[in-house]
Amino acid sequence: MTAVPSPRQAFDDIALCLVFFTRLPLPVFDFRDRSLASAIWAAPVAGLAVALIGAVVYAVGTRLGLAAGPTAALALASTLLATGCLHEDGLSDVADGFGGGKTREKKLEIMRDSRIGAYGACALGLSLLLRWSVLSEFATSAQVLFALVAAHAGSRGLLGAFMYLLPPARDDGLSAGAGSVSAETAVLGAVLGALALLALGIGGAVAAIILLSLLFTAFRALCLNQIGGQTGDTVGALQQLGEIAILLVASVSLS
Repeated sequence: MTAVPSPRQAFDDIALCLVFFTRLPLPVFDFRDRSLASAIWAAPVAGLAVALIGAVVYAVGTRLGLAAGPTAALALASTLLATGCLHEDGLSDVADGFGGGKTREKKLEIMRDSRIGAYGACALGLSLLLRWSVLSEFATSAQVLFALVAAHAGSRGLLGAFMYLLPPARDDGLSAGAGSVSAETAVLGAVLGALALLALGIGGAVAAIILLSLLFTAFRALCLNQIGGQTGDTVGALQQLGEIAILLVASVSLS
């Protein structure tokens, strides 16, 4: 892939990411020769769509006079419905696998199990609690919009780089089947994600980039140590961790 996809390729990539990362009722697309690996740069665009859904729900709830807590919960629920809890599933599987497995093989086996354990349940609970608590503290719909755009698009900007820098931990599965991500694709996605962070203001964007860099480095090292690479579940878990980190920055920079 070239550093910048052609307009036709860009359309295909955006459509592919919307189909893969959301459950929106979209028409059937012909992606031609595009793969998830080549299209992953557009993941922040899918994140933007999810963010706008959550922001609209929050604005409607506010207009109807609902209190901040329930409105934030409805906005969060709308983003979960929009994605089909795709990344939440990854977070819970990684928590169960890394927390409950003794060997690399056992960790990978647990991560493939559809049942959720104590580690996964606690990880999901904390993720939902942290995200809800931030959203419920904002005073205006505009603050929620900026926070959601930064969090959903910015966190998905990490995914291509993560897949590029870590080998698949399995010979099969979602990550292995997605193909190899090129350096250009990883950089383009990271740039789009960084641009989305400007919704937090210059200071907030810089703080978020620093925090995300530390998070990315630590989680990459953890995955290498635990399972020797990355899987679709670890990619989803990274998105969740990144979303939470950005929202925490937003709680300071947008207040």
